[in-house]
Amino acid sequence: MNDKCSHLDQIKDVKPKTPNGCEECLKINDSWFHLRLCLICGHVGCCDQSKNKHATKHFHQTNHPIIKSFEKDEDWKYCYIDDLVIE
Repeated sequence: MNDKCSHLDQIKDVKPKTPNGCEECLKINDSWFHLRLCLICGHVGCCDQSKNKHATKHFHQTNHPIIKSFEKDEDWKYCYIDDLVIE
């Protein structure tokens, strides 16, 4: 694990594509546990504790490295490539 994220320059000022839930879960009428926001394109996906793990699937499909928690009382980011929590 790196101690510094090398992808912070890719973060954009994004607007959540689906502000009320996981984009893919909403399409298939499924549930989720927690939400994650892609800071590159605004995709909202469910976390790895959710059965569908759409946030991680989005990373594997797009290689967009940085997400942030999309939960009200959480303020952290995570870089998939560097395997690093950014607070």
